[in-house]
Amino acid sequence: MPPPETPGASWPDGLRFAFGTLTVLPVKVARWDREAARAGMLCAPVAGLVVGLAAAALGLFLLVLGAGPLLAAVAGVAVSAVLTRGLHLDGLADTADGLGSGKPAADALRVMKQSDIGPFGVITLVFVLFAQVAALAEAYGASWAWGALSAVVSATVARGALTLAARVGVPPARPEGLGAAVAGTVPLRGAVPVMAGVAALAAGAGLLFGTYGLGLGVAAVAAACGCAELLLRHCVRRFGGVTGDVFGGLAETAATAALVVFAVW
Repeated sequence: MPPPETPGASWPDGLRFAFGTLTVLPVKVARWDREAARAGMLCAPVAGLVVGLAAAALGLFLLVLGAGPLLAAVAGVAVSAVLTRGLHLDGLADTADGLGSGKPAADALRVMKQSDIGPFGVITLVFVLFAQVAALAEAYGASWAWGALSAVVSATVARGALTLAARVGVPPARPEGLGAAVAGTVPLRGAVPVMAGVAALAAGAGLLFGTYGLGLGVAAVAAACGCAELLLRHCVRRFGGVTGDVFGGLAETAATAALVVFAVW
């Protein structure tokens, strides 16, 4: 069952929820209720920002040591996977298997719960990871700073897509799990300002590279949100709602879309 409504979740509660559920950082989730979930989903981009900064830091470190853009990109993508314990990638694969099965919603959800990864999941993981590495390598090849910005913004907007997906009106597909815990917790009037803040961050950082960089920063956020929204609506139609796996798939979809936009620099 979804956690009960309880009043008074603070922003520290929200940050602990966000970092405790979206990263492997040693953060103890003090509260597991609807109010904490709401605050946690509103804080999700902050967790993404930390992941992105870590990915960019390792990529830049390798470049300083003399590595090429490709190795820096692989390292950046790997950091994001490690800091999320691969849960978002696993969710992407499970979502692909569920969608690709062609089965009714209940059967597709059972496919997604299986521990193994099917052919649709494998193919999706291969192409998404190749796309992320290739796009980030292209960004690092254009400029070290541009590559670092790409890593940071893509990770941040990926978690921002979860804020939008947790908005009121999006139902859970199951009565249990992370999807049920966070689905429908965030009012739209809260999600929109959060994403506006992410877009402003991307635009402000992009402005360091001129007006073209500003435009690409905004375009990356818009593309990430648009692609994630398309996947979200398709999953709601197919599964009857969202699950934790769907949230993982949304994050990886948003990150990939943002990186592809940055790669056109």
